[in-house]
Amino acid sequence: MNADPLRKKYARIAGWYDLLDFPWEMLRYRKVRPEVWRRTSGARLILDAGAGTGRNIPYYPPSAHVTGVDLSEAMLVRARRRAATSSAVRLSCGTVLALPFKSRTFDAVVSTFLFCVLPDDLQPPALKELSRVLKPGGRAILLEYQYSRHPWRRAVMKAMSPWVAWAYGARFDRRTPEHLASGGWRILEDRFVSGDTVKVIVAEPGPLGDGRRIQPGVSSGIEHEGGR
Repeated sequence: MNADPLRKKYARIAGWYDLLDFPWEMLRYRKVRPEVWRRTSGARLILDAGAGTGRNIPYYPPSAHVTGVDLSEAMLVRARRRAATSSAVRLSCGTVLALPFKSRTFDAVVSTFLFCVLPDDLQPPALKELSRVLKPGGRAILLEYQYSRHPWRRAVMKAMSPWVAWAYGARFDRRTPEHLASGGWRILEDRFVSGDTVKVIVAEPGPLGDGRRIQPGVSSGIEHEGGR
């Protein structure tokens, strides 16, 4: 399990990351981030896994204490600037493959576009770590990409994919829901929040081998307003 290539990649692009991501942040991400953080309602201790440059920080619940962790210290330099005015935010450099926290620490874990960056062979151990640090009854809320089912949009995404892989190490075809199910997680919600390319997945750890899954688009009692 080697995350060094990702560490080196993000050290290289950290100074340009916010500029590279600016169009997507303005047109898409700032609209869907509240969808993610609203699902942490009631959680007091939250982990932001893959915090990056701190783009989630403006959306952290005011009543919660949030710990952000990221593989890249260079990315966290920018996150610390965004967190400077909040005493309820703590940022730490570390890998999701071996989180520097005690077991059963957090009420909820959030990750935004972490698993589309994480290679498929690293996702099972990463999910195991998220399960370890969650308290009983805790949930993981993941915001992720997938290829569109619409032919023209899918073609555009495929044309962009080599650049996305080079710049971010990301892919649109990660098998994260499969890894969740095979790792014993219960998928409670699997819903698109921007077209048919960006989705929120809500899951909770379950007994290994359980892996029960509801139908995509069913909320399983979680109140929300899906959108585009």
